[in-house]
Amino acid sequence: QVQLVESGGGLVQPGGSLRLSCATSRSIFSIYTMGWYRQAPGKQRELVATITTGGSTNYADSVKGRFTISRDNAKNTVYLQMNSLKPEDTAVYYCNADRRTISGPRAYWGQGTQVTVSS
Repeated sequence: QVQLVESGGGLVQPGGSLRLSCATSRSIFSIYTMGWYRQAPGKQRELVATITTGGSTNYADSVKGRFTISRDNAKNTVYLQMNSLKPEDTAVYYCNADRRTISGPRAYWGQGTQVTVSS
């Protein structure tokens, strides 16, 4: 199984910042689109942001202007910089690696890291 190792979650006050990290292997990082999803209690998992191998990014409307996804090719790591955090951002955040193939899509998931925004 492909490993996606997440870190950086924690408790932060509204308006604060956190940076999440997701480390994976070179073989995955070099060809898969990387992304972050989140799931709050009682809600469905939703897309937060994605970044392609070429650096093209996509964001959910709810985080545009506040979150930034980036890649570090030397470390095979994707980051999610989260600024101006709101209580509504509280969720378990999951790292994702996705690739569309002729035979169908293939995806891998991290274990998740808890982000809690509260005063």
